[in-house]
Amino acid sequence: MAVSAFLTDASLCIGCKACEVACKEWNQVPADGFNFTGNSYDNTSALGASTWRHVMFLEQPLPLGMQTTGTHNPFRWQFLSDVCKHCENAGCLEACPTGAIIRTEFESVYVQPDVCNGCGYCVVSCPFGVVDKNLQDGRAFKCTFCYDRQRAGLVPACAKACPTQSIRFGERDELRQHALARVEELQRRGYGDARLYDPHETSVGGIHAMFVIFGDSEAYNLPPTPEVPTVHLQAAWGAAMAAVAVMLLIVCVALLL
Repeated sequence: MAVSAFLTDASLCIGCKACEVACKEWNQVPADGFNFTGNSYDNTSALGASTWRHVMFLEQPLPLGMQTTGTHNPFRWQFLSDVCKHCENAGCLEACPTGAIIRTEFESVYVQPDVCNGCGYCVVSCPFGVVDKNLQDGRAFKCTFCYDRQRAGLVPACAKACPTQSIRFGERDELRQHALARVEELQRRGYGDARLYDPHETSVGGIHAMFVIFGDSEAYNLPPTPEVPTVHLQAAWGAAMAAVAVMLLIVCVALLL
């Protein structure tokens, strides 16, 4: 079976939030309210238990080579629809003690709400800060990759609703090739800071939600080198064993004196 993935292109996103609405409608995700965040038109603020797709509004300074002589506003607006990355080596899946988080036949990472006990281990184990707990019932929620739609042969609701094809859904390798070609095209057109965000040389091992972005990935809340928390266990256990050895040595010396 082909490995499915998202490709989200910031150069095509117009910030319409159709993906957010489609996600909520199809998955019956509760509303976020209309709280004023002070961050432009972004009332959802970030990914969370009730926001599985989040359209970010980002005001960026233009790179020096792109600033037009005499301009009074050397900035540009960027929009990007963020989503769960469905990591190849998923920290949330590793941390879940109940088996509530599984990998589906489409290689997506799926949280079974009827099995989740609300322990929150998945929340702190996600290197992208995606998984979140519902404050009403305590269970964890995130993007399901529209698992039910995929089983019916349909594309996820967000990709279906996107009017500019900023969100594409399909076979991962094909999307990666399309993204690389898109980056080359943008760079030829003068966008020298265009790049593909697809970290696969870290412990995450690759993601199923790639992004074409401009500039620094951290500006989009995308860590440059995401790591699964369990990679630090070896160093932690090594330090613990060293501490135990030192304590035993001190006890032995005390008994001999």
